[in-house]
Parts: sequence; C-alpha cells; structure tokens
Amino acid sequence: MESLRGKLLIAGPTLPDPNFARTVVLIGEHNEEGALGVVLNRPSNTAVSEAVPDLSDLVDDDDAVRVGGPVQPSAVVVLAEFDVPEDAATLIVENVGFLAVDDDERLPTVLRRARVFAGYAGWGPGQLETELERDDWIIAPSTPEDVFDEDAETMWSRVLDRKGGQYRLVARMPLDPSLN
Repeated sequence: MESLRGKLLIAGPTLPDPNFARTVVLIGEHNEEGALGVVLNRPSNTAVSEAVPDLSDLVDDDDAVRVGGPVQPSAVVVLAEFDVPEDAATLIVENVGFLAVDDDERLPTVLRRARVFAGYAGWGPGQLETELERDDWIIAPSTPEDVFDEDAETMWSRVLDRKGGQYRLVARMPLDPSLN
C-alpha cells in the first residue's frame, strides 16, 4: 500500500473503537512497520502551560493540550508550522511537521504556530490496512489548516463534507450511543 503520511483518516461511523469515535487523525508515518498519527480533534481540559510549561512559549496562552491518541498518553508530541522546513524532525504536510522536543539544541527559534499533543495513535504492521479494508476509516487529503483547526466539535463532519458526495450523508449520521 502507498504510504498515507500526510493524509487524514476520518473515523467511519461504524468504527468499533470508542477511542476513535468521530475522530480525525493526521498520519505522520506509515510504512511496512505500521503507522503513527495524532488525533486532531480531541482537546483536553488542560492548558499546555499547566501540563508542559517548557513548551508554553510555543503556543497561545490558553491553548489546550490535545489528546493525540491512546498510545503512550504521557508522551509529548508537537506538530508545528516551520518558517524553515528543514528544522522539522519530519515534515508531514507542506511546512508542517514534528518538532523534536527532546533536543533543546534543535528547537527552532521561529515557528509560525504549534500544537501540543499527549499520546498518539499507533498501528502495528498490517493493522491499519485491515481497518481500511473494513471501511473503519475514510482517507482524505490534509492541509496545514487542519492541524490548527480550532473547532474540534465540528471538525469530523466538516472534513467529511469537504470530501463531498455520499460522505455528506455520513457526516450527518447520529453517533452510535454504544461508542460514547
């Protein structure tokens, strides 16, 4: 399968895992060893300044830590829009990529904007492909604006609307109560 790095995975309405009900996941890495991404539309109730004070200068004062996924929830992942794309540890979409936060020497002095995540979404070898075959996920192109979208509550339906056609009907389906 072609790499999905830089693509969005939109949770299908029948995805059985409640961790991902109505989520939009940006895929940061996808290869034969598996895949890694972050959920874009799950803000926490904790400000970055409270949870990770060392990173508070990267974001707005009231910016919340995002719940990036159920894997390693104490791991900190930062996506940023870089003035100099070469400063990214890995570029994902255009000039947006992962910031290496464990290396103070590599922290760029100028970022356009950043988003801090706790945890990430991960798939083992072949796992994501199996979920795609079951239609658990809908693949869509991403934009830098998706990473920094402020309306988490409506993001899932708006990204589906952007795909058009039958996906507009999916975007209006009620959430299965068993997934709450």
